[in-house]
Amino acid sequence: MSRRGTKIIRLGAAGAAAGVLVAAIAIPAVGGAGFGFVTAAGEVNLKPADLAEPPPAEVTIVRDAKGGEIARFYEEYREVVGFDEISETMKTAIVSIEDFRFYEHGAIDIEGTLRAFATNLQSGRVSQGGSSITQQYVKQVLLNSADTEAERNAALEASYARKLNELRYAMGIEEKYTKDQILEKYLNIAYFGAGAYGVEAAAKRFFGGSAAKLTLPQAATLAGAVQDPNATDPNLGKQHRERLLKRRNVVLDRMAELGKITTAEAAKAKATKLGYKGTQIPGGCESSKYPYFCLYVRHEILSNPDFGRTAKARLTMLNRGGLTIRTTIDPAMQAAADRAIKRYVHASDEPVASEALVEPGTGAIRAMAASRRYGRSAARNEISYNVVADAAHGGGIGFQPGSTFKTFTLITALEEGMKLDDGLTAGAGYRAPAYSTFKNCADQSVGDPTHTVTNDEGSPGWKTLRSGTWDSVNTFFMELEERVGLCDTVKTAKSLGIRRADGKKLQEFETFTLGINEADPVTVASAYAAIAARGTYCAPMVITHITDRNGKTTRYRPKCREALEPAIADATAEVLSGVFTKGTMSGVGGIGRDAAGKTGTTDDYASAWFAGFTPDLAAAVSLGDPRGSQRHKLTGVTIGGRYYGAVQGASIPGPIWKDTMMSALRGVEPTAFTPIDAARFEGCGEGCRQEKPEESGEATPEVTLGPDDILE
Repeated sequence: MSRRGTKIIRLGAAGAAAGVLVAAIAIPAVGGAGFGFVTAAGEVNLKPADLAEPPPAEVTIVRDAKGGEIARFYEEYREVVGFDEISETMKTAIVSIEDFRFYEHGAIDIEGTLRAFATNLQSGRVSQGGSSITQQYVKQVLLNSADTEAERNAALEASYARKLNELRYAMGIEEKYTKDQILEKYLNIAYFGAGAYGVEAAAKRFFGGSAAKLTLPQAATLAGAVQDPNATDPNLGKQHRERLLKRRNVVLDRMAELGKITTAEAAKAKATKLGYKGTQIPGGCESSKYPYFCLYVRHEILSNPDFGRTAKARLTMLNRGGLTIRTTIDPAMQAAADRAIKRYVHASDEPVASEALVEPGTGAIRAMAASRRYGRSAARNEISYNVVADAAHGGGIGFQPGSTFKTFTLITALEEGMKLDDGLTAGAGYRAPAYSTFKNCADQSVGDPTHTVTNDEGSPGWKTLRSGTWDSVNTFFMELEERVGLCDTVKTAKSLGIRRADGKKLQEFETFTLGINEADPVTVASAYAAIAARGTYCAPMVITHITDRNGKTTRYRPKCREALEPAIADATAEVLSGVFTKGTMSGVGGIGRDAAGKTGTTDDYASAWFAGFTPDLAAAVSLGDPRGSQRHKLTGVTIGGRYYGAVQGASIPGPIWKDTMMSALRGVEPTAFTPIDAARFEGCGEGCRQEKPEESGEATPEVTLGPDDILE
């Protein structure tokens, strides 16, 4: 009997003695030269099996409206490349060290497998692999497609059952693909360490270049890393780098031994330094140029059924799908908002300024900016949530928008037939009637007659819809809301997309018109954009189209509806335009084109706002202290290096809005507001100048509202 036959018998005896199925080494001749012996192959069904190959996780790239990259999302940092995009040196190095007979044998390297099985049988456990590159690819596919911890453990377990499954799948893979295709797939799925999956990501991470341009020492380094990428991870310190360097030199020696390179080439390459650069892997919103917008995009995808039926499916698509996401952000408009905020509010200030720019008629968010950096470093005064957005998009509870909500009462009055010169007498103080006429939308009476609303701005007396709005007279709007109805006012706000930033139900109290419900700049800007679009409300939009890894593009259109009659929107814009010329923004001035807006200052200066629009662009600016706006008022504060006794909407938010809009719209041809329907809105209705008689007697005492009085 030949020595080879004797060896097989010895292996069989050892297997029987160890209680291991002899068929575990009963390998039929498959591909290549192989051995043609059979013992119990039928028992283990060692035939080719079809392996499900879900695509490996790839990086999703997020781009701005102009195509520039702004962020990357990934579970595994990987960029799949074609066979021709990988250097020949890299291919030679990996084959030399991992499976030097790869192009000669079939699915299984018989000699390597038998050698490994002999060692394993003697030790009584699986201690040596002997896997071909095809088998290694199979193992990586099974590992990458595992959804549960049990599936991951099964893909890694040291058992003959797992090994036999790998062999079956490997045989199927060899029938399905060419050797070059298998090698390409392996190099794209393998983990190299330092968070780099696939050879392209590894080339960038390790050496700052591409897989196509890897040099001999670089290729040998990466080829050496795949054996135990955690032990040789150069990002983990000096000892790991030393192990990687030794492993690189082993690869170089092996390449020289096989005649793939000369001994001189090997010596020269071994004399070079490791050369690890640790190039920063791009990704995540914290490293994005536009972190708040990035957060909005991420949360929009994870929460919106348009992007997947389940939350798990959406997360998988985002982090593994290799998508290219085109968004609405305009770099020039973003820069305009960033500059304006920086001019008036410093990153070191406790109060935070936030701004959102929204395009009328589409809802496209063109910019999201804030005075503080996004992050988790208290030392750098960073903020750890999306201060520009609502909680559903990574934000917090928001700030009370104050008098910006008076616009919804104005709109309701116009919808109910009032003309622009209709008015009423506003007192120095306002108390809800004891028999309260305020009804919420559940038809419940609300209103506290023991508290008095006073005026922060404007003076009492006869006020029209125009003058009451221009001067932002609190008592005028309380009287007006009582006349048009609280519930109708709430419905108007809701029709324009208004909701609380924290996601809770709107508080429907008589002070609704004074802006007691915390909101965020995106929501308020979108509401004002609807007025600019002549009543067409469009939900905030950040994604225009998504291209998948196969090049298929899905486009997303604005979600719009008519919220206001166009004539009502025109009349509202007419009134709000006077805020710049005759109202609370007259000291700041306009922007040299048709514009309208409303200041917002909350009770006791807890927060300050400005929201406004042109026919081409809307924006909202908020200012408040994230430590708690009711505890940390905007009084006696230094902001942007300037001291303020009290901050109002026109103090800081108004100028930020003005600077932003002037810069953002530079080069955009001005669009005029549509003239109002004079016959319908000019003048005043019957009895409009019948002022209420001045009340005599003792003045209504002023009552200061406490923290539990629904103002925040």
